[in-house]
Parts: sequence; structure tokens; C-alpha cells
Amino acid sequence: MKINIEILNKTKLFSGIPECQLTAMLECLGANLQSYRKGGYIFHQGDFVQKLGILTEGQLIIQFDDYLGNRSIVNRIGAGEMFGEAYIDQNSGPVLNDVYVSEDSTVLFLEYKKILKPCVKACAAHQTLIMNLFSVVSEKNRLLVQKISHISKRTTREKLISYLSEQAKKNGKNKFTIPFNRQQLADYLAVDRSAMSAELSRMRNDGLLSFSKNSFSLLGKSNFNG
Repeated sequence: MKINIEILNKTKLFSGIPECQLTAMLECLGANLQSYRKGGYIFHQGDFVQKLGILTEGQLIIQFDDYLGNRSIVNRIGAGEMFGEAYIDQNSGPVLNDVYVSEDSTVLFLEYKKILKPCVKACAAHQTLIMNLFSVVSEKNRLLVQKISHISKRTTREKLISYLSEQAKKNGKNKFTIPFNRQQLADYLAVDRSAMSAELSRMRNDGLLSFSKNSFSLLGKSNFNG
């Protein structure tokens, strides 16, 4: 299976690294490309990992199931994004979440040790890689804080308003498509799906929004923001 260098050039992890150097770097980093079918898992809770993953094609869901089977979605991974960076330290312990394959996917794995310990060449491109890694980790921490802000709201309506407002700002317009289906959105916001669907209908009746599947349109900005 051939690694698509063009896709990697567009990722934040390899930002600023010339294509001519990237090809050589991948060999130094122990790059390994693997394919996964929809419905499978890449990591399970309790696994110990020693590789950083970059999704080159497809979609992954980071999720957590408690002892009683209640599911919470932590994050969605799209093409060009990385995962597993939280365990890059050898003392990080086992994986806390499942990495579920929600679409047929291809993942490029890089070895942690080879990322943190440059080879004898110690090229400038590797230094750029490490700086990019910390930048991406910082951005993911910011997104996690943002999610906490959503789910800390008291009511289902407030959680929906918080999340949908953030999506509108992210897209720069009041019409947008979210990356979750209804069940996934409910799991992400830590609410009951039926209660959430009912609340969305009430919000539509109140003239706050319109929607079709995972496409939303916010109506009346002043009313929506309360």
C-alpha cells in the first residue's frame, strides 16, 4: 500500500516540511500504513500503544463506554487529523477510550520513540515535526475545553445552543453540517437521544433553527443566543 504524500503535506503535523524531505522522514519514523473496515476498532480501552496515528482517509470516533454500556463520544477524527498523541509519554498508561472506525479508513502509524528521539541526522525537518506535534496537542486541549463547556450546561437546550453556536462560528455562517448523526450527537453532548430529538423539534417550533438530518440552519441570531 502506497503512502499518499500529497495528503500528508496538508496535515498540521507535517506543516512546513518540504515534500522532498517528508519521504525520507517517513522511513526514519517507522511509518506503517494500515486499512480498517467500517465497524471495526483500532484501539480498545486498556490497550497499550506505542504509535501515533494519522488518518489519511475515512472517519474515526473516539468513544468511551462505561461498565453499564453507556456511551460518550469524546471526539471525531477526520482525514488529515492525528490520534493517540495523549499516550506519547511512556508513562501515560493504557488507552482510556475506544477508537471506532465509523467509515472505511486508512491510518498511517508513526513510532513514538522515533518521533521524540531524532535520528543521527537530526535534520531541521524533524525539529519542525516536534514543534507541530506540540501545536496540535495544544489545539486538541483547547477543543476538549470547548466540549466541556458544552456538556457543562444545565439543560439539553443549552447544550445544543452551545454546540450549534460553536459550529456556526467555526463555519462562518448560520447554515452548516455537523459531523455527527443523531445518536452520535447525543453521545457527544451526554444527553438522551429521544430527549434531544424532542428538544430540537421544540427549538424548530420556536423559530430558533431548522434542520434536515445533520444539516442545520440557525434562525434569528438574537433569539438563538437568548
